[in-house]
Amino acid sequence: MADRLKGKVAIVVGAGSSKGGLSIGMATAVVFAREGARVFAVDVGLDHLAETRQRIEDIGGEVALHECDIADGAAVDNMVKACMARWGRVDILFNNVGIQAVGGPLELSEENFDRLMRVNVKGMFYTCRAVLPHMIAQGGGAIVNNASVGALRYSYPAVGYMASKGAVLSLTTGVGLQHAAQGVRCNAVVPGYITSERMTARFKQELGDNWMDEVRKREKNVPSGTLGEPWDIAHAVLFLASDEAKYVNGTKLVVDGGLSMTTTGRA
Repeated sequence: MADRLKGKVAIVVGAGSSKGGLSIGMATAVVFAREGARVFAVDVGLDHLAETRQRIEDIGGEVALHECDIADGAAVDNMVKACMARWGRVDILFNNVGIQAVGGPLELSEENFDRLMRVNVKGMFYTCRAVLPHMIAQGGGAIVNNASVGALRYSYPAVGYMASKGAVLSLTTGVGLQHAAQGVRCNAVVPGYITSERMTARFKQELGDNWMDEVRKREKNVPSGTLGEPWDIAHAVLFLASDEAKYVNGTKLVVDGGLSMTTTGRA
């Protein structure tokens, strides 16, 4: 175990996996623990966190589990209170919860658009609001929000998702700059195409036996010809959360294999 986060308490929202297997949140929680942080692992269901806890305990890390729907402001407030009651501080917040819905304005229902905004944007507003007083009282803290390459470029019809992730980038800048003088940093990580069990499950549900066709399309559009792994995002989040990034605030770190720099459309 290293010590880049030694003595720090980190809340990881979306730390589990609804479909099993490694997720961005799980990988980040494990990396935080490996680097010495005590991890307050949060997800919408405790069953989603079983593998996260096991992985952290296997490396000798310290973890506490908490069930919370971040679209519920009162539940978020109680979640942060629970973290404070257990460990007395919160130094890092990784906002990793996000949902997807495809379709443009003609296909996406108003209900689904509202749900995207409520979870992807308002949920991050709630968590930031809940941790900021504690970080300010401590003299500082680091918030990392999970955005998406969809905030930067068009890949397929997903207007609500793209709008929500664009809002995450603006929220990030606003929080980081407003509270910079109080020692709080807020940055965003911007993943490209990342492999996960949830992604695979969605492709299989939408495309059936042809789901690998979508994977190949994505690989073709990345300059390296490969998709990223959750660990790639976890290590970027670690940097932004650590003191090594003490002069990085209100900005975004793109981790997409160069995808957002290309003009390649979908095959």
